[in-house]
Amino acid sequence: MNILSPSMLAADFGRLKPQLDTLEKNDIKWLHVDVMDGMFVPSISFGMPVIASIRKQCGLFFDTHLMVVDPERYIMDFKNAGSDLLTVHVEACKDTACTMKKVKEVGMQAGITLNPETDVKEILPFVGMADLVLVMSVHPGFGGQKFIPEALDKARAIKKELLKVNPSCRLEMDGGINLSNLESVLGSGVDTIVAGTAIFGGDIEDNIKRFRGIMA
Repeated sequence: MNILSPSMLAADFGRLKPQLDTLEKNDIKWLHVDVMDGMFVPSISFGMPVIASIRKQCGLFFDTHLMVVDPERYIMDFKNAGSDLLTVHVEACKDTACTMKKVKEVGMQAGITLNPETDVKEILPFVGMADLVLVMSVHPGFGGQKFIPEALDKARAIKKELLKVNPSCRLEMDGGINLSNLESVLGSGVDTIVAGTAIFGGDIEDNIKRFRGIMA
């Protein structure tokens, strides 16, 4: 089953609660939550207090993407804040396997991702233990970037490996996905779509329907 995970980074924080209500009302199950520390990526977004706050008002599955240095330091903090899945960057971990193991041990699902310039071979040793593999189709740290087509080749290579070692693992893509390239993204083997501007920009309900029309 394909999943749409709207990216909270593109939401209007002045109207966040009604926008999240609109997602839930339209049967969206996942929310993509980007956490940036200003070190691994230049931008700073939000952290545990914001996640904990919206957790009290929202029943969505929190698909949390950590763009932070040494993410293992914060695993329990994100668990306590209400994250359901924690995706870490292979480039940011001192010990990727150990970090993913700890995420699972505290009761969250574990995801692994890589930057656009990182070779796929860097994450292949870890996809067997992952609940989700995230392919970045933009450079992490900023919303509204143009889709990087080479991400499709990465997705195909990762999907091929997942079918051999971990077929139940979800394959997610994030960055610049819109109605014009969605079909190509799905065709590469991706089953979990992160979309920010394409969902929160304009009529959220209509945008969801249009995405679902293609994802179905």
